[in-house]
Amino acid sequence: MTITGATCVAGVIGWPVHHSLSPALHNAAFAAAGTDWVYAAFEVAPGCAGEALHAMRTLGLAGLSVTMPHKLAVADAVDVLAPAAAALRSVNTVVHLPDGRLEGHSTDGAGFVASLAEANVAVAGRSVVVFGAGAAARSVIDAVARAGAATVTVVNRTTERGEQAAALAGPVGRAGGFDDIAAADIVVNATSLGMDDESTPFDPKLLAAHQIVADLVYHPLETALLVAARAVGAITVDGLGMLVHQAALQQELWLGVRPDTAVMRAAALRELDSRRRIA
Repeated sequence: MTITGATCVAGVIGWPVHHSLSPALHNAAFAAAGTDWVYAAFEVAPGCAGEALHAMRTLGLAGLSVTMPHKLAVADAVDVLAPAAAALRSVNTVVHLPDGRLEGHSTDGAGFVASLAEANVAVAGRSVVVFGAGAAARSVIDAVARAGAATVTVVNRTTERGEQAAALAGPVGRAGGFDDIAAADIVVNATSLGMDDESTPFDPKLLAAHQIVADLVYHPLETALLVAARAVGAITVDGLGMLVHQAALQQELWLGVRPDTAVMRAAALRELDSRRRIA
């Protein structure tokens, strides 16, 4: 594409951010849709999120994605928060409104629910067990509760943090343990276990064929947990789905149109393959 003075610029802020797949995802979707947008990664040091938002206003950036460690600081610095972002006090997307205000959103959890829907998995009325209580887990807990989950059970090494995270699900949320896996319809690994190794958050022998097992880890794409779940006949959902769909929701907020998620996933896979070849 030809970049001109009329080209809309969006980007991701984080520290570090050079490893982000977001530029590949977003630029592929922009190109496929024929939009005059371009997306870049901006290294923003910890504690400088406010300055980044000031730059967004000054430079007229059309949209920002936000990754660690800035999600909480951006939530405090924007002018208005969408419901999920307000509940989580965390922002992964900033929209530059026509009136100049900056609006913060959290699309991570909704992206996860969309990745389940893509696999023909409905959340409403289902029992969900989420492993972890960090930022990713909290976004999932909030989103599945909003999507109508019958119960949301949080399993975490620290019970207190697990209870705090479960509270995001309201009356359907509670802290639990490994004994809750057997009764779950949907089991979610929202920890980093399985990233670059074959560890799992629990013994996969606890899984059964009737379950849906999702892993937010996407490096590797086929985690040990997903391989084991598939071996017992469970439906599996990989972590790239959440990444793609949260990015698609970001573009919908910026442009008003949902991009082609197949294009975005293909771009992410190409980028991951390229990195493996270099490594």
